[in-house]
Amino acid sequence: MPIERAITNSPAGRALPLFTGRGYSSLAVFLMGAIALVVDSGYTYGAGLLLLGALVLPWQRPQLGLERQDVAMMAVLAGYSLLFVLQLWWEGADVSTFDRPSRFLFAVPVLLFVLAFPPRLSWLWSGVVAGSLATAGWALWQKLFLGIERATGHTYVIQFGNISMLFGLFCLAGLGWAAVQPNTRRWVAMLLLGALCGALGSLLSGSRGGWIGLPFVFWVLYRAYGRIVGRRLVLLALAALLTLGTLVYTLPQTGVQQRVQQAFVDIEQYQQGNKWTSVGARLDMWQGAITLIAEKPLTGWGWNGYQRGMQVLADHGGVIQFAADNHAHNEYLDNFARRGILGVLSLLALYLVPLRLFARRLGSANLELRAVATAGAILPVAFMDFGLSQVFFGHNSGVMVYAFWLAVLWSTMRAMELTPSGSCKP
Repeated sequence: MPIERAITNSPAGRALPLFTGRGYSSLAVFLMGAIALVVDSGYTYGAGLLLLGALVLPWQRPQLGLERQDVAMMAVLAGYSLLFVLQLWWEGADVSTFDRPSRFLFAVPVLLFVLAFPPRLSWLWSGVVAGSLATAGWALWQKLFLGIERATGHTYVIQFGNISMLFGLFCLAGLGWAAVQPNTRRWVAMLLLGALCGALGSLLSGSRGGWIGLPFVFWVLYRAYGRIVGRRLVLLALAALLTLGTLVYTLPQTGVQQRVQQAFVDIEQYQQGNKWTSVGARLDMWQGAITLIAEKPLTGWGWNGYQRGMQVLADHGGVIQFAADNHAHNEYLDNFARRGILGVLSLLALYLVPLRLFARRLGSANLELRAVATAGAILPVAFMDFGLSQVFFGHNSGVMVYAFWLAVLWSTMRAMELTPSGSCKP
């Protein structure tokens, strides 16, 4: 039975009309994009609303039509969370350390709720456009008027820049949806502007790591839309992005050129023995983590044991003290060193299983569905890139954005597949 009909025909569905549930989820998903980086802990509000909404599911009991692929998606979220929490409990870590990994588990009921009440796609795409515009405006204000060296919101500067980039990439994914809307030109213009603003926010933050993986993201976009838009339009879009990057790079007020040049200087100094630079310290953290992995590859050192192991290395001159006082600044090395082989495998599953499932829809004949699938495929690709130079899941913003956007994009796409029209329109 189609999902919308099943919910509408149920007694609980009549108590809470379908449009009310969809309106609620639409607002929550809009907020997930619109205020994520410009309001203190803004990335939590929309996700929190969806989690609260999931409390109605035991009473509603909608027929969700779950399939093996839905179970697989929920399994990687729950598996990563439960394994992480179990390892922390076994180690005797402080209860406060359970907070971030447990949030992946909370994304599972959100996935079910959004599957029952999928958001209107216009609200989803409007949210990421609004978020990109607001983030770029905030970054410009901080750089040009407040004189802040690296633009940031209410989260760490690397998170700010990379999530800004992510929302800009979501805007590019939404172009397939825009192409089949009544007001195509207006939506295309808005999404392209959102994409440029997302890139601008990243550039003004001075975060360099997020740009490394762009060729892989563009490959996803090309897989989804290359045959539709044609090579000329693809080249035009790349030219526009390169033009923006060149403009921001050449303007001294942005500080981007200085950040790029400083990276090469840091590498040269590291080779000469000076580790007390931004890049040098990161390289030292990686070297220290690799050393610890080699000693305990199966079980890892544990949450607190990692710090103790790094401190021993620092005491013997193996790494600088700054490296011992921080995480590894690499998601893979940090997970491997702390949690062993099972930890890093659960992390890879969290990336690769969703990527595979979303990628299957990149050739869908339904462009609205293809757009959501493209955004879903971009999400793990982007986070795999972000994790190369930052422990993104060591920050609330990274956990909330990945886990809850993964749940929203998957369940929105699946709801479209389960409806006769294949759309999330009213």
